[in-house]
Amino acid sequence: MRTMIKALLALAALGVAAGGAQGQTIAPQGRIPDTQAQMKMSFAPLVHRVKPAVVNVYASRVEKMPRNPLMDDPFFRRFFGGGDQGAPRERTQRSLGSGVIVDSSGFVVTNQHVIEGMTEVKVALSDKREFEADIVLRDPRTDLAILKIKSSEPFTALDLGDSDALEVGDLVLAVGNPFGVGQTVTSGIVSALARTQVGVSDYQFFIQTDAAINPGNSGGALVDVNGRLIGVNTAIFSQSGGSHGIGFAIPSNMVKVVVASARSGGKSVRRPWFGGKLQAVSSDLTESLGLDRPIGALVASVVDKSPASEAGLKAGDVILSVDGQEVDDPDGFGFRFATKPLGGTATLTVLRGGKKLTVPVKLSVAPETRPRDTVVLKGRWPLAGATVMNASPAVAEELSAEIGVNGVIVADIAQGSPAAELGLKKGDVILEVDENKVATTRDLEKLAKPRQYYWKLVVQRAGEVLTTAVGG
Repeated sequence: MRTMIKALLALAALGVAAGGAQGQTIAPQGRIPDTQAQMKMSFAPLVHRVKPAVVNVYASRVEKMPRNPLMDDPFFRRFFGGGDQGAPRERTQRSLGSGVIVDSSGFVVTNQHVIEGMTEVKVALSDKREFEADIVLRDPRTDLAILKIKSSEPFTALDLGDSDALEVGDLVLAVGNPFGVGQTVTSGIVSALARTQVGVSDYQFFIQTDAAINPGNSGGALVDVNGRLIGVNTAIFSQSGGSHGIGFAIPSNMVKVVVASARSGGKSVRRPWFGGKLQAVSSDLTESLGLDRPIGALVASVVDKSPASEAGLKAGDVILSVDGQEVDDPDGFGFRFATKPLGGTATLTVLRGGKKLTVPVKLSVAPETRPRDTVVLKGRWPLAGATVMNASPAVAEELSAEIGVNGVIVADIAQGSPAAELGLKKGDVILEVDENKVATTRDLEKLAKPRQYYWKLVVQRAGEVLTTAVGG
C-alpha cells in the first residue's frame, strides 16, 4: 500500500513538472507522512511544558442556617424532638474551576466568579498535590482574581504573552478542568479578536476560540504554540451547557495589569481614569462626522477637571486610536486605555470637524473627592439590604456607575433583601426619597422611617432617571 502511495506521489510530481514546462506552476497542498517520526508529530511536548502550571481550583464557604423558631415551642419540641435540633445548622457552598500559575512564588490567576463569595480555597496541581491558597486580590470589573499558594517552594509558571500579537487563525490550546473530570487539553484556533457584547465583565474585549471550553474550564489557560499564556478562559456561548465551539478568553494584556497589582501588594487594581462618556459611531452619523465607515468611539460628554477635560477633548470628537492602536468602538477604547500603566500619557488620535488631531491624555487614577462613608441600610423600608457609598469619581469608576454624578451610589445588594426585591442594582445612584434630595449616605440613613402608605424613590441608572412608588 505504501509503495502504491509513493508511486502515485511520484506520478503527481511528474505531472507538476510537465505542467511547469507548459508555463503552469501547481503547488502541492500537503503530503502524506512517510516516516514514523512525522506520524508522531503532536502537541505533546507543548502540553508537557504547560500542564504543571495549570491548576484545579476548589473554593468553599460555610453558611450558618437560621435556627428553627418552632423549636422555641415546647409542644413542637415534644413531638418533633428536642436536643440541639433548634440550633443553627451549617451548610457548605462549593465552587469548582481552574487557574494558572503566573509566578514561581505561587501566584495563581483565576476567574473572580470561581471564588466569588468564597472564603476557603485549595488548588490541586497536575501531579495530584494539593495546597491551600489565600485570595489576595479580587477584580470583579475584569472577572479576574489572584490567589497565592501557601508554600515556599518554587512552582512551574507560564510566561504571559502579548495578546495584541494574536491573529485570527493562530493555533491555541485550552487547558483546564471541565466538569470536574480532571485536567483536560483541547486544541483549536483563534476564531475572532476584540469580541464585545459577551456580558461577563466591564471590559468587553475577548479572544474567541473554537477550542472546546466547558463548565469548570473557567480560569484555565489559553496558550499559544510557544507555551505562553495569551488568555484566561472565562465564558462560553451555549444553549445546553456544553461546548458549541464558541468560547471566550480574557486577553493576557489585561491579565498582566491585574497580576502586576497583586505582585505589588495591592488589594485592588488601580487603572487610568478617562473622565468622558463614550458612545458607538452609528451608520447614520458616519458621513456627518467625516468618516467613511462606522468606527471609533464618539465622545458624548466630558467630566470637568478630568484627564479628558484637561486634554481638551470635546463632545463630538471621535477617538480613532490609542498609542497607534486602532479603536473600533467604546469597548475597544476602554480596554486599550485601561491596560496603560499609570503615570505619563497616552496619545489619542482624534477626529474633530473632519481633521485628525493628536491629543495627549494623562494616565492618572480617579480621585476620591469626598469620603465614601459606606453604610448598610437597615430597617423596614424598600432600601434595606443595600450597601451605599457617597458618589465621587473614584467610587463611580470602581462601581461602573454614571460618571459625574452626585448623590449616593449602591455598592452591593444583599440577596433576598427588600432592596433586591425592589430591583435595585449595583451602580444605581439614589437621588431622592420622598422628594428629599439625597446628598450623602447619612442623609439616606435618616430617611429610613416606616411609612403608612408608600415611599417615592428617584434613582439614576445608566444615564436614565427612574421614579417609582413603593408600598409601605
